[in-house]
Amino acid sequence: MMPKLDGRKVLVTGGAGFIGSEVVRQLCEQNADVTALDNFASGKMEYIKGLESVKVVKGDICNEEVVSEALKDQELVVNLAALPFIPDCYYHPQEFFKVNTVGSINMMWGSIKCETVERFVHISSSEVYGTAKYVPMDEEHPTLPHSTYAASKLAADRAIFTMHKEHDFPTVIVRPFNSYGPNITQPYIIPEIVLQLLSPNDSVQLGNVESSRDFTYVTDTARGIVIALTNKNAIGETINLGSGKEIKILDMVFLMAKLSGKRVKVEKDPTRFRSYDVERLSCDYTKAKKILGWEPKVSLEEGLKRTIEWIANNPIKFKGPFKGWYQSYYRRT
Repeated sequence: MMPKLDGRKVLVTGGAGFIGSEVVRQLCEQNADVTALDNFASGKMEYIKGLESVKVVKGDICNEEVVSEALKDQELVVNLAALPFIPDCYYHPQEFFKVNTVGSINMMWGSIKCETVERFVHISSSEVYGTAKYVPMDEEHPTLPHSTYAASKLAADRAIFTMHKEHDFPTVIVRPFNSYGPNITQPYIIPEIVLQLLSPNDSVQLGNVESSRDFTYVTDTARGIVIALTNKNAIGETINLGSGKEIKILDMVFLMAKLSGKRVKVEKDPTRFRSYDVERLSCDYTKAKKILGWEPKVSLEEGLKRTIEWIANNPIKFKGPFKGWYQSYYRRT
């Protein structure tokens, strides 16, 4: 059940990004007074343009003055700002720790010092678990990061949980599994497949198609985050959000091709393989259901239909904070 947020002041970092813009939209539907803090390295103003009662602040969570100013008078904080595109972390490890770890600590510490902030919801990632040791993966699953990105997110988790304990500050850590849907900002696997399906080519070139993932439609992910903002039983908890269903990338390609009305063959591109890839992710969302009353509503097939349609009608121009960004994915920089 969605919380009543009439007039509550909510700060969303990364508010113009993929998941962030959907969180902002849902908060607006609950009549919250929303501030979106984003540096627009990959987020897009158009994703939140037109939403009433949204104040936009352009700034960086690594800047303590920006953080302090943005937090003034806020009551609830959602920390989504991050460098999220894993292939980039191979080339910019310091930046990933600076933003994902130090930036998150800045937000947490600023919230603790701010007299008005009542709760901090930090958004982690299923990547902190690494490849599944057992399935489905609950919150007690070992954390064995397979990338600098995942390591930087886990470092933030540990620091934020410790600060929560040290200062008795109301905090929730949410770990979404792979989210997908409209308002895409990164060339993740699903938009990458869609873009290739929409091209004249009859082949799809990918890396590790034998790995499997647990995909959750972005409206479901955002709904779980919004519920975590006020649920009293969530304080001090780490909570997974996922569909509970895994699918191999190869099988998903053929499902998406069927939904697109196209026949394709899959070709392996050696440049797209990750050196230390996560082979399997499968979410156990029992805790989210028990504590938040949350469970996914949008099926994979329905979500993929919506995503394909959105991409077909919204030409994507990916951008990022690094020179040669996106090309790094193909090992060409």
